[in-house]
Amino acid sequence: MKLAQFKTRNSDKQRLGLLLGDVVCDVAELARAHQSTGASVAEWLLNVDSTLEVIRRGPEAVAQLDPLFARQPGSQRSAIVAHRADEIDYLPAVYPSKILAIGRNYADHALEGGGEPPKAPLIFAKLANALSAHDAPIVLPTVSETIDWEAELAVVIGRHTKAVAEADALDYVFGYTMMNDVTARDLQRKDGQWTRGKGLDTFAPLGPFITTRDEIRDVQNLNVEGLYNGEVTQTSNTSKMIFSIAHLISYISQGITLEPGDVIASGTPEGVGFFRDPPVLLKPGDVCEVRVEKLGSLRNPVVAPQ
Repeated sequence: MKLAQFKTRNSDKQRLGLLLGDVVCDVAELARAHQSTGASVAEWLLNVDSTLEVIRRGPEAVAQLDPLFARQPGSQRSAIVAHRADEIDYLPAVYPSKILAIGRNYADHALEGGGEPPKAPLIFAKLANALSAHDAPIVLPTVSETIDWEAELAVVIGRHTKAVAEADALDYVFGYTMMNDVTARDLQRKDGQWTRGKGLDTFAPLGPFITTRDEIRDVQNLNVEGLYNGEVTQTSNTSKMIFSIAHLISYISQGITLEPGDVIASGTPEGVGFFRDPPVLLKPGDVCEVRVEKLGSLRNPVVAPQ
């Protein structure tokens, strides 16, 4: 199941969507239509508009979603709730209480930047103001001219997570999505820590969909790609992570409680622009794309400072 948050072009109302084929269906509208036929529908579905509500309700919520889409006649579903991609504006896949990211989690990326692979997970925070969505612009800042991209698999936590064992850690995952960990390299180096360089406005595109955990048989065997203006610049596999997703969740949760909807960006492979010879830096008119096997594609244009 692939869930998204979106708005239609003629409304500012946030909606919860589910991908069916090449269309996004509005969950609440579909639930109301299903109820009108006399079928039983969980009351909360009639007005649901966020992925976070589904996540907080747990596995039962996903089970309650399934019948709506399995039983609704295709023609009625299309007429009532289906939206083509060009009819909607995506929102960030979730609004988390915190975004934690992992630095240098692929050995070759650590080496291309001139650093040693870390002995323990290198954790930093992405700020809420950095959240952005699929097809939304990455706005170049006035405080930096060395803006880079980083394609990453992101984990969405499903329930209260505190001091979990690595063997149990994946049970606490709701699903997976994609993030572009956009970075101001000069600020990252000059500041001596990464908060500003990683946390500028629009520097965390997230989405478009959250793919539920049941659809991903092995999260440590997914191809990850980063594209710059249609050219594949990063290509790797999650099997090459230094620290696995399960290890990261367990390690973080020993001291930081993870809540439903929290996001962990798991690190980027080698091939980012700044460490190329010569460096490739983002400029107005560019397009960045993150692709992760089974999850889809996250695409963002780059625009000048506003």
